[in-house]
Amino acid sequence: MEPQPAPAAEQVDLSVVVPLFNEADNVAVLHRRIVESLTGTGRSFEILLVDDGSNDGTFPLLAGIARRDSRVRVIKLRRNFGQTPAMQAGIDHCRGKVIVTLDGDLQNDPQDIPILVNRLEEGYDLVVGWRRDRKDHRLLRNFPSRVANRLIRWVSGVPIHDTGCSLKAYRAELIRNVPLYADLHRFIPAMSTMASARVTEVVVRHHPRLRGRSKYGLSRIWRVLLDLVAVKMLISSSRRPLHWFGIWSIPCVLGAIILATYEIYNLLLPTGDRTFVFLTVAFLLGCLGVSLLVTGLLGELIIRTEPSAHVSPMARLIHLAPALSPEKS
Repeated sequence: MEPQPAPAAEQVDLSVVVPLFNEADNVAVLHRRIVESLTGTGRSFEILLVDDGSNDGTFPLLAGIARRDSRVRVIKLRRNFGQTPAMQAGIDHCRGKVIVTLDGDLQNDPQDIPILVNRLEEGYDLVVGWRRDRKDHRLLRNFPSRVANRLIRWVSGVPIHDTGCSLKAYRAELIRNVPLYADLHRFIPAMSTMASARVTEVVVRHHPRLRGRSKYGLSRIWRVLLDLVAVKMLISSSRRPLHWFGIWSIPCVLGAIILATYEIYNLLLPTGDRTFVFLTVAFLLGCLGVSLLVTGLLGELIIRTEPSAHVSPMARLIHLAPALSPEKS
């Protein structure tokens, strides 16, 4: 029996969020497959289709689907902001206890949604899809993805094989407290596990793109690397900023002392070099070390004096996550 649409103010069991950018050829089939996958599961659901500034006629098609199906809501962004901000816009408007995200290019299979949700209900907070048999270009897509996944696993210590897979299922309490911007959707498992959330993965199907054009290229590699540095800093410094920045300031200060000592000793020698190169470098290193230390002190001051007003999203997640998953008997 097909679940009845929930009233506007009523919470539903499941929200499906799909960011879309120039996917006019796929939206009708996508909507049909999502509904087919959830019909008969016994769960009330809603579908949030987020138009990320499409210019190919995607939005009128989405509006038509929403008029025919009251379970569908459409969010239109004024311009193309990117996959992660579009995903965040959908999550902000969800009413579901569980939130599932997937791509709108039909490479993710909506039939896998119930599998992820069932696994989530076993006591996990986040279930990540693993495209083990990925149907993409081996050189341009698969190889860079494997390298990025290995690097993310190495830096974060999270044993997830496919962090870039958009097909994920979350407890709503978790994902609403994870800071999402830029291209950080692929780092959600890393940020969640640092907050004691229970994360697992399941193998999902993956299909070749049949309609439309891919929005990804090799240029995203540099964005991933920069985002990885940002996420590592966010995770490491969220609770004890003085420790994190203080550790980085130590080699700078020590280097400054060593170089300044060498330069002074050199100046005392009758035949010593008086170009002051080492003294200049020592001054710059000392300034950097002091700046890092002061940054850590300011971070500690903000956290300790105004915890409710200035606590970071990551810190909120750290306090929230242990309550999400009760111990299984």
